[in-house]
Amino acid sequence: MPVFRLNKQLIFPPVQLSEPDGLLAVGGDLSVERLLLAYRSGIFPWYDEPPILWWSPDPRFVLFPDELKVSASMKQVLRKKQFRITFNEDFAGVIARCSSIPRAGQAGTWITPEMQEAYIRLHKAGYAMSVECWQEDELVGGLYGVKTGAFFFGESMFATVSNASKAAFITFVQTYAHELEMIDCQVHTEHLASLGAAFITREEFLEIIGFS
Repeated sequence: MPVFRLNKQLIFPPVQLSEPDGLLAVGGDLSVERLLLAYRSGIFPWYDEPPILWWSPDPRFVLFPDELKVSASMKQVLRKKQFRITFNEDFAGVIARCSSIPRAGQAGTWITPEMQEAYIRLHKAGYAMSVECWQEDELVGGLYGVKTGAFFFGESMFATVSNASKAAFITFVQTYAHELEMIDCQVHTEHLASLGAAFITREEFLEIIGFS
């Protein structure tokens, strides 16, 4: 079955038409409106060169806030206040540093300049947010993603110091647990699995976010 090719019309095909690897569509743009429609439909962009590729994998890797796992060693790191954690203090800095780290299975960055600009626009529109982890005045870890309603769609994280991204993620989940129903981690990583993330079916995912 050929992959659906997007045009200027603000629409996506049903996610059930995606390929076995989750690829659903190609093309379109990275406008604020299209990105929001994508996330609210269980879709996200991921590509390292044009055209834009849109994905909706099955199963989906997610974390429910009340299932967060914090190891004894991380509890000690947080208790000692080894890091200072902030929110939305340096979105551009976080996404720029994330862009230097390839996603699993890719040799180069998938966060192209075009992607950075698109998510900075989302941030300015009040939908994308960042979490920063500092040692003194140095940004040593962090993450960013899209927050809409009771859901956070995580995009990427980085760390230049051991435990920095874990400290950022744990603090974020604990701070926003009262208002978040689910955190979308998209694809499996051992890092996030150790923090409590697990697979659910795409059907369950869509039901939770209210799109099915």
